[in-house]
Amino acid sequence: MESGPAIFAGMVFALFGGALLVWTGARVRLGEPVAQGVNQAAAATLAGVAAVISLGLGAYCFLHI
Repeated sequence: MESGPAIFAGMVFALFGGALLVWTGARVRLGEPVAQGVNQAAAATLAGVAAVISLGLGAYCFLHI
């Protein structure tokens, strides 16, 4: 990978994953729904998995600079 696009992609993945993880944690801690009309446990789990995958992809991009 070229370093410019890898840095950009890594930052996008890392920022999205971090923000999603913080937002999901705040919603769960306050007892508010993560997604409307969906079981809260399932929505929080799916959002958490998506956040961790996004953080992993960001780390992968940064490791291949």
